[in-house]
Amino acid sequence: MLHLRVICPSDRADRVLALLRAQPGATHLVHLPGAGVLPAGDVIEADVAREATDETIGGLCELGLDHEGGITLEQIDTALSDAADRAEAEAPGDAADAVVWEELLARTGEESRLNVTFTAFLSIACLLAAVGVITDSSVTIVGAMVVGPEFGPLAAVAVGLVRRRWDLVRRASLALAIGFPLAMAVTALGTFLGNWAGLFDASVLSGSHEVDFVYQVGYWSLIVAVLAGAAGMLSMTSAKSAALVGVFISVTTVPAAGYASVALILGEWGRFVGSTAQLAVNLVGIVLAAAGVLLLRRSTWRAGDAGRPLSEG
Repeated sequence: MLHLRVICPSDRADRVLALLRAQPGATHLVHLPGAGVLPAGDVIEADVAREATDETIGGLCELGLDHEGGITLEQIDTALSDAADRAEAEAPGDAADAVVWEELLARTGEESRLNVTFTAFLSIACLLAAVGVITDSSVTIVGAMVVGPEFGPLAAVAVGLVRRRWDLVRRASLALAIGFPLAMAVTALGTFLGNWAGLFDASVLSGSHEVDFVYQVGYWSLIVAVLAGAAGMLSMTSAKSAALVGVFISVTTVPAAGYASVALILGEWGRFVGSTAQLAVNLVGIVLAAAGVLLLRRSTWRAGDAGRPLSEG
């Protein structure tokens, strides 16, 4: 379940209470008249079954409370209550299949920002990938996959495309378009300094290695990217975040960026082109698969709950 808190103008409190009372998936309703300070108004709280949340948020937004008040949601880990059990049983659908669009927009919007933290994680991940390439260490490559923060912006692009939120698409695309080249530049500099210091030479890329899959782009690269993108978006929309770890260690976005940086400095142009193509295939495949999952879940949601308004967020 999710905990809902609403701050609304006092003259709209009765309508909010009526909306929540009419929602079978809502319970633990609390009304605190005049408790809101900034913005001023009444505070109304309720616990809402996940599968009923999107409809509830849509109704509250129709009352203008996202502009003249405030709506917040928090995840409830444990609810010991017969009333909560009844609300979840009476809410249509299943919690694991419910998509809370406003929550998804907020989550992907936050993770799509280009900032120092995102750039630092991406740079460290690419440096780890470069170390894995140089030392032929698959374990280090996997570590780089896990550290990489790129799935957030990729998911944001998919959500923005499906919801036609072009501001979200632009922001996430900017994070990727600037973040990856910057991280690759840092990795290339690290590779140059390591080569200059005599830690390794061009021979580290000669011959056959365990990590050669990073630059060997092909049909399987796209297949893995599509499956990972689908699993990642399913994980985000169903709040099963543990599955994201499997997504991180299955795609070769960060390893490909790291490999391209190493190959560029060491003059391995064929491998540079291959790893760059691998990066592009993975990025595109993840976005297309994630968007496809959202479209499927959206159409399923509409078919199962005909007539429900879709909040535009």
